This record gives sequence, structure tokens and C-alpha cells, in this order.
Amino acid sequence: MPTTSSNKPYRVGRSKTGLGLFATKPIKKGTRIVRYFGPILDSRIPEQDDIENKYLFELNGRWTIDGSVRKNLARYINHSCRPNAESDVRPRERKVYIRAIKNIEPGDEINYDYGTDYFKAYLKPIGCKCESCEKKRKKLRAEARAERAKVKARAERKAEKATGKAPAAKKKKLNGKHFGGKVGRSRA
Repeated sequence: MPTTSSNKPYRVGRSKTGLGLFATKPIKKGTRIVRYFGPILDSRIPEQDDIENKYLFELNGRWTIDGSVRKNLARYINHSCRPNAESDVRPRERKVYIRAIKNIEPGDEINYDYGTDYFKAYLKPIGCKCESCEKKRKKLRAEARAERAKVKARAERKAEKATGKAPAAKKKKLNGKHFGGKVGRSRA
């Protein structure tokens, strides 16, 4: 893994999705964080157009940056559906900069939206692992569990009605112990 000097506002570290780029210093909104770089590929040359890796950054219909070189620390920036950075693409200069769109605090993971094409090709089949999608999935799972519990309770009530049995009296808890009778003093 490449090392970064201490004057950089970021470092490579462990993320939920593998390796990620994390802020080491506060980064203000609008600041250029890092440049995405690598060999420039021309889609008109068949050998270069056939290259397949997940670090390709398309500048336009003709030019693409192959960001798989190890010195390209921007390749460690992960996808998020609610990012704190964005790509600033300059096709004429054949350069891409990653720029902060929110204030980023030290320790925060730097992330940007990879776009629809990349999402459909690589992320959708395995499921997006960004924080906002994880929260959304967690909420949907909780709602589904609650709905299943409602359906089960409804089915149990319906089955009790069909058999003609009255529902069993629920035992009450008093100081953590179950009891079925009335609360009060016993008379001797």
C-alpha cells in the first residue's frame, strides 16, 4: 500500500468496502482533494479499448484514464449515494480532480458518486455498500420483520376464531414473575 506524507490531507485506510481514502485534516467545501491520474487510453485503438479493470475513468467518448497505477491514491475513494466529494472532469486537459462538496472532518471517509453506468455494471449486482444504502436496507428489513409479525398475529387470531377456542388468558408479570391470579393480599 502506498504511503502518504504527513502534509497530505488524506490517508489510505480500512473501510467497510475494503480500502478507502480518509481525511486527516479538515477539508473545506470546494477544495481540490486529489487528482485521479494514470495512462490515457484512446478508444479508437482496439488494444486500449479492450482493457478491462474497475479503475477506468471515462473523460469523454474517446479518452479514458486507467487509474490502476499504485501511485494513484484517488483510486481508493469509494462510491457513496450521498457523497461528500465529486469528480471535476476536464476532458480538454485530460485531467480529473476530486473536489469536496461538503466540509469534511478528520477521520471521515472521502467518497463520491461513481455514476449510473459504473453502478449498474459493478455495484448493483452485489448491492451498494455505502452508508446511506446500508441504513435504507436496515430500515426496510425492520419494516419487513414488523409486517411479518403482524401477518402471523392476524393468522393466529383467525385460526383461534375458526376452532372456536377463546384466546388463552395472558399471564401478567409482577416483578419479573408470571402469575395468573388477582393481585392483592390473601385472607387467612
